[in-house]
Amino acid sequence: MLLTVAVKLSPTREQHDSLLRTMERFNDACNYIAGIAFKQQLANKVRLHKLIYYDTRERFGLSAQMVVRAIGKVVEAYKRDKSIRPKFRPHGAMVYDERILSWKALDRVSILTLDGRVLVPAIIGDYQLLRLRRVRGQADLIYRDKTFYLMMVVDVPEGTPIEPTGALGVDFGIVNIAVDSDGKNHSGEQVERNRIKNGRLRAVLQRTGTKSAKRHLKRLSDREARFRRDTNHQISKRIVAKAKDTKQMIALEDLSGIRSRTTVRKAQRGRHHSWSFYQLRQFIEYKAQIAGVPVVPVDPRHTSQTCPRCGAVDKRNRATRDRFSCVQCGFAGLADHIAAINIAARAVVNQPIVSECGHLSSVLLQEQALDFSRG
Repeated sequence: MLLTVAVKLSPTREQHDSLLRTMERFNDACNYIAGIAFKQQLANKVRLHKLIYYDTRERFGLSAQMVVRAIGKVVEAYKRDKSIRPKFRPHGAMVYDERILSWKALDRVSILTLDGRVLVPAIIGDYQLLRLRRVRGQADLIYRDKTFYLMMVVDVPEGTPIEPTGALGVDFGIVNIAVDSDGKNHSGEQVERNRIKNGRLRAVLQRTGTKSAKRHLKRLSDREARFRRDTNHQISKRIVAKAKDTKQMIALEDLSGIRSRTTVRKAQRGRHHSWSFYQLRQFIEYKAQIAGVPVVPVDPRHTSQTCPRCGAVDKRNRATRDRFSCVQCGFAGLADHIAAINIAARAVVNQPIVSECGHLSSVLLQEQALDFSRG
């Protein structure tokens, strides 16, 4: 399984300036190549190489392999939409391969620049250390917040697939980011407090409108994204670990197009559109793949309106956002937990799993629902 690992670089001032000049020159070359490719309507890498290779080397002073990488970057961008000319930012990612970048140690990387090769220190954490021994193919040098990072592609072995004896259903939400069929709640309260606080600060900065305020807005946006990402990493890690320990597959709602299919009141739009459920699902899926835990998508329709005891489907079953109460049999509980139980049950129906005791796991889920109602 291929993953991308970010490695922070710690260059000297001279190395930093050299890397920045090289990146800017590389992207200037990309814009030049893109103009020719668009004018000639040429998306063939070999033919484009023959047309502009020597001219680009002479014009921009890049090494042979840097020009090859620039041509490759332009062709990949142009192929996505041939109706427009690709444009590249001065500090857009610069593509490196093993000919112009090599690791001299786990904390030292040799990178080719306009001034020759520089040996740049790298800050390696435990997460990166476990994976950098499996580096594959090219790397992207990116410049973010005046800091250089290498985005390395690594080949991570997948875990030995487990033989699931049941399903762990996971219901995604806004108030509760995730609730599983065992009743574990990953609350979104802290995320919501953070969103409200940053929203108020953003409004003040937008009204101010100065250059300093705009810089602060950019930092604020980045900080929010990091917070959401870290929260989703923690939640996904706990869900996958629980599924593996209990030998269960993970059942997730298929929420494709949820924002276009659902409407909310104006006061809730900010909360609704800042909900990064797709990112959380991606994290769960790739962590589960590494752990050898199967992940099954299920249809989410009516999961919060269906009674797991009698099967009755009725809008009145969910009288409020938080509470479920079946109008037919009286079964009641937390709505998100009920939805997670139904998600798990649907995964079992679609892919029947036999437990160690020889009974279908759907029976276990029904017993789980009954135990929950008694509690």
